[in-house]
Amino acid sequence: MTPLASAPGPVIPNFGGGPSSFACERANRLFCSDWVSANWSTVLWPALRQHIVLTLIAVAIGFAISTALALLAYRRRWLERPVLVVTSVLYTIPSLALFELLEPLPGLGLSRTTAEVALVSYTLLILFRNTLTGLREVPDEVRDAAAGMGMGPVQTLVRVELPLALPAIIAGLRIATVTVISLATVAALIDNEGLGVPILTAISNEVFKTELIAAGALAVALALAADGLLVIAQRLLTPWARVAAR
Repeated sequence: MTPLASAPGPVIPNFGGGPSSFACERANRLFCSDWVSANWSTVLWPALRQHIVLTLIAVAIGFAISTALALLAYRRRWLERPVLVVTSVLYTIPSLALFELLEPLPGLGLSRTTAEVALVSYTLLILFRNTLTGLREVPDEVRDAAAGMGMGPVQTLVRVELPLALPAIIAGLRIATVTVISLATVAALIDNEGLGVPILTAISNEVFKTELIAAGALAVALALAADGLLVIAQRLLTPWARVAAR
C-alpha cells in the first residue's frame, strides 16, 4: 500500500535572494536590503551598466546630429522651421507607440538598434533648439570684435560663438540626458537591457516590490549623477561665467 503524501506546506516564491532574504520576503516587507545585496552583482549592477551605455550612445548620437542641424540652420535660417517641425513631431510621439512603429521596420526588430533610434529621436528637439538659441544669443558686438581682430567665419564660430553658447548647449544636454535615462526604462520592452528589465519584472509580480524600488532608485540616482556631472563640466568649460557672476 502506497503511503499517503504529506500535505504540502506554503510555497515561498524565490525572488533571487538567498536564505538571509527569505525572512524579509515571507514578511512581505516593502524593501528588503538583503535581496539587494544578494542580487546586486547579478541583476542590478549589470542592468545599471546597460542603462548607462544606452544613455551615452543615444545622447552622443543625438548631440552630433542636432549640433550639425543647428549649425546649418544658424547659417541658413530657412532650415530652422522644417527641422523644428520634424523634431517636434518625433518628440511628441508617445514612447510606446514609437517603439511599436519602429519594430517592424527592416533591420530593426526587437534590438538595441530600435531602442537607440527611438531614444535619439527624443533628444533632437531639445538639443537643436538649445544649440541654435545659444548661438543666436551671442551679442553682435562680440562678432564685430572678432571680425575686427581678423577672424574669419569659421574661427569666429569655433573660438567665440560656440564657447559663448556653451551654457545653453549644456543646459540642453542636461535635459536630454535626464529624458533619455527615463525613457530607456521603457525601452526594455523591445530590448532586454537596462534598469527597465528589473522594473518590468517587479511590476509583473504583485507581491514583492524590492526589485521595483531598487531599480527605480538607481534610475533616479543615475539621472541626478549625470545632471551633476554636466553642471561640473559647464563650470570647468566656462570659467568666464563664474567670474561674471561674482
